[in-house]
Parts: sequence; C-alpha cells; structure tokens
Amino acid sequence: MSDLIDEPREGENAPEFSVTELSGAVKRLIEGEFAHVRVRGEVGRVSRPRSGHVYLDLKDDRAVIAGVIWKGVASRLATAPEEGMEVIATGRLTTFPGQSKYQIVIEDIKPAGMGALMAMLEKRKQMFAAEGLFAPERKKELPYLPEVIGVVTSPSGAVIRDILHRLRDRFPRKVLIWPVAVQGERCAPEVARAIAGFNALSPGGAMPRPDLLIVARGGGSIEDLWGFNEEIVARAAAASEIPLISAVGHETDTTLIDFVSDMRAPTPTAAAELAVPVRLELMGWLDQQGSRLTRALTQGVGQRGQRLRDLSRALPRADTLLESPRQRLDSWGERLPQALIRSVQLRQVKLSDIRGGLRPSSLSRRIEAEKRTLGGLSPRLPAGLHRVIDTKREALGRRADRLKIQPLEQDIRRKRNDFDRLSKRLSDAGQRQVTDWQGQVEALDRLRETLGYKATLKRGYAVVRGDGDVVTSKKAAAKAEMLEIEFADGRLTLGAKPSKPQPKSKPKPPEQGSLF
Repeated sequence: MSDLIDEPREGENAPEFSVTELSGAVKRLIEGEFAHVRVRGEVGRVSRPRSGHVYLDLKDDRAVIAGVIWKGVASRLATAPEEGMEVIATGRLTTFPGQSKYQIVIEDIKPAGMGALMAMLEKRKQMFAAEGLFAPERKKELPYLPEVIGVVTSPSGAVIRDILHRLRDRFPRKVLIWPVAVQGERCAPEVARAIAGFNALSPGGAMPRPDLLIVARGGGSIEDLWGFNEEIVARAAAASEIPLISAVGHETDTTLIDFVSDMRAPTPTAAAELAVPVRLELMGWLDQQGSRLTRALTQGVGQRGQRLRDLSRALPRADTLLESPRQRLDSWGERLPQALIRSVQLRQVKLSDIRGGLRPSSLSRRIEAEKRTLGGLSPRLPAGLHRVIDTKREALGRRADRLKIQPLEQDIRRKRNDFDRLSKRLSDAGQRQVTDWQGQVEALDRLRETLGYKATLKRGYAVVRGDGDVVTSKKAAAKAEMLEIEFADGRLTLGAKPSKPQPKSKPKPPEQGSLF
C-alpha cells in the first residue's frame, strides 16, 4: 500500500495506475480501516426504488454520508427510516467506484432514543389525520350481538385468557384466534396479515367470517408497543370491513391503531365487555318486556271489550230498526198493481192517437211524390257533376303554376339568413350591454368601498363613540362614562361600563369630525 502513496525517489519515474486499480485500492483501504461502525445522525433524503433497496443520507450540521440498505435487510427492519428521524445506523463503510463516493452499507437502523420515536409517532399521526383516517364519520358501528368474534393476539399470554373468560361470563360466543407476535420485528406484519386474513374470509364458508375483530395486547413500554404504531398496522385496521376494537396496552397506553379503529377499549377485558352484552341482564330485560307486553295486551283487550259493551247498549234493537222500512214496503206493495194498470192505460191512449194518422193511402201518396221528384232530378245530376269537376280542375291548374318549390326554398333561405344576422346582432348587443352594466356595477362598488367609513379607518382614522352615540367634540368625550374607539382592525373600550343597559340602536355613520 505504501507503493501507492509514497513519493518516487529522485531520478525515478512516478508509477502509473489505471482508474480501476486506484479505485480498488481506495476501496480496500476504507473497508480495512472501517470494517464495522455505528453512526448517529439525522435521516435526510430517502429513496425506495422498485428494486426494494433503500437509499438514504445520514447527516448532521456539518457533513453528509450516503447510505444504502439492501432489500433483504430492509424487509427485516423493525422501524422503517423516515426523513427527519434521528437514528443510530450500524454497518460497514465501503466505496462506490461508479460515482467516486463512499457510503455506509447499513445492516441495522434504530431510532436514537425515546424522543425520536415520539417525533416519528407524531408525524404519522399528522399524516393519518390529514388523510381522514381518524374521522368519526368513517368509523363503523359495532354489532349488538356478534355470532363470531375474531381475536388477534398472542395465544400464550394472559390477554387471550382474560378475553375468553370475560366472554364466557357475559355471553358465550364463537371465538376465532389468529396467533401473532405482539412485539418485536414480526409484530407489525403479522398483525396486518391477521386483520386482512379475517376480512378475506367468505361469509357462510367452511371457516366462518367474524362479525367483530379484537386486536389485543397487554401493557408495556413504547418500544414493546411500537409494532401497533407501524403504518402497515394502522392502514390494515382502517381498511377493515369488519368492525374492529383495539385493546392494546393499559388505559394510559395509546397507539396509532387506537385512533383508526372503530372503538378503543382501555384493556383487553374491557374489549370483551364492549363486544357482547350480559346474557343474564338481556334475559331479564326480555322477561320484563314480555311481562309488559302481556299486561298491555290484556289491558287493551279488556278496554276494547268494555267499549264494545258500552256501544252495544247505546244501539237500538234490530226489530226497531226494521219496523219503518217494513211498513213502507207493505204500503208500496199495495199501490204497485194499480200503478201498473194506470201506466198501461195511458200508453194505450197515446198509441191510438198516433195510429189515426198512419193510413196506407197517405203513405202511398207520399212515396209517389218523392219518386217523381227524384226522377226529375236524376237527368240533371251527371251534367252538374261534370261542370263542378271542370271548374275545380281549372282552379287547381291556376294554383299549380304558383306552387313551385324553388321560390319557396329561396324565400326560406333568405329569411333564415336574415334571422341569423339579426340573432347575431342581438347577441352582440346584449353581450355589450351586459359588459357595460357589469363595469358600471364594479365601478359603483369600488366607489362605495372608497366612500365608506371603513376605508377611512384603514388610512389611520378612528370612530369615537360615547354611551352608544358618536362623539364629535372634546366636551362630549369628557362627559361620556365610557368611550369606545373603533379602529380598522377592531374596537377598544375605555372607562367603566354604564350601570344601566343602554337601548340598542342602529350604528350611525361617522360624521366628519369624529375621525382622527
């Protein structure tokens, strides 16, 4: 290595190296001197290309080091690096000859203390709140009595025993347990897969789809609960179509999944209490409602029976109702035969009167007269028809010469052109008129704003009011118990408020002497 950096002795030529040889020598020197290092700094630019590798910058107030996290290492990280996070990176220094720069190949990266975790948590909260994931209107209502409850937790902890025991005491239900790691690197991806897996189950399939999900874990430090602050877990909970209760940590512990879930329970036991009602209380309530229904039905039937009996006593007897109609029927029955005989007699008399005028001889004379009239008119009919037809034909011929299509088409085209021209003139004139009116309105509005006393206030003047009226003199101001000064940006009250409430009056426009 000394051959590369020693100066040649006098009289000897300096050695020549290729670019590749020199870059390789620098790479071996740096990797030999800095085989394994730990660097503390702030994460700058972060790039995640499709290859799955992560490229970032580690910086402080005076220097920047480029870093790379290979795809296999990035997938195993417990905390994904984000811009602005203070971290401690562990890895080895190397060079990238293609760009003549050195970089650190990161093998592990962790937040630098509690402050970095809280800063990252607050940043994620702001991001999810901006996306609307915390909005109350997107939260789903919990089912009153779910048939199947899915629980995402560790199968070996006390949490699942507490949940099952509480469910068994309150209202036994079918429970599906999806075992996951509740802390460490595997926590976040396993919890997210469990939530998505429950949602992927088909209703009515071999494996029943839960009606409610509970994500539970016992208490712990923020590092222990950090898996439930990961973005993948929060987004999986927000995307769940099944209502979800988060029961992570104790009552004072708060994670991101608590904000995006449909309901937060302070403890896993409380989550079981929120999931189902108390069976004995529900049965007692049902018995109480059944007794009330029975009493109401019995009372209603009794009241309606009594009402029916009261109404029946007020109704007349059936014989009484039929006495008058029966008597009228007997009277009309006695009068009907005489009425029929009288009607027949009247019609016979009328028929006799009409029959006297209908004699065969008179009918024959009338028919002969009509025949003679018809015979006289028959020879004249063909000639008259021919004359009428000829007259109509001549009139039609005279009109046919005038009814040509070409003049009509020319007249239609001419009138259409005139109509289009007039329409365009009317539209242009209307547009100009509207533009003029709009300009006049805008000018008047600007004049209104200029002449208003609000614009005068913006130039440094003020309006003085004393006891509700505008004060225009020093003498009036001295007599007033309270002065109110109105500036362009608000009002300022000086002096004690009046003991009696002053009647409200409409604000008067300031006079010329009230501005200063």
